[in-house]
Amino acid sequence: MVRYCAGEAAAFQRLYALLAPRLLGYLFGLLHDRAAAEDMLQLTFLKLHEARRAYVTGANPIPWTYTIAHRTALDELRKRKRARVRLTGDGALPAEPAAHVTGVAVEAHQDDAQRASPEAARNAVSALDRLPENQRQALLLTKVHGRSTAEAAMIAGTTPGAIKQRAHRAYVTLRQLLGKEGESAPSLTKETP
Repeated sequence: MVRYCAGEAAAFQRLYALLAPRLLGYLFGLLHDRAAAEDMLQLTFLKLHEARRAYVTGANPIPWTYTIAHRTALDELRKRKRARVRLTGDGALPAEPAAHVTGVAVEAHQDDAQRASPEAARNAVSALDRLPENQRQALLLTKVHGRSTAEAAMIAGTTPGAIKQRAHRAYVTLRQLLGKEGESAPSLTKETP
């Protein structure tokens, strides 16, 4: 990031290669639309480019970049609430292509023998979609994208305690939705580096 801020073009390419796949997965988890997530990824990097002079030398650029992506996605979600629903010619909603939580097409994950059945995956994604927005964000940031609670709090604009509470509530809700009330939630106290 320091080399990129100093004007080194190759540094941006390296930064993009390292961050883009993770940010795309995060954005897809928030937006549930691959095309919109890709658009927001490009907009995130445009905003990062425009704000690169504000970068604090020596600071970890990942939480800063996730914060830019998070706020870009929130702007998109606000626009969607104001947008009209468009129907196909027969009056039905257009179908969205199936995608894994990482943003990759489902077909790319189907050859992995350890993956859950398509029905279980659909149930899990459906349950994730039914979580309140702040709980889904906390879960995606901490467990799917491996951010520490402090980083997730910075990205979401809240406190680490709130992130822990939201992630815990997300686990409880997911267990209920998936019919697994007897299982316990994974530990939320461990910070990831």
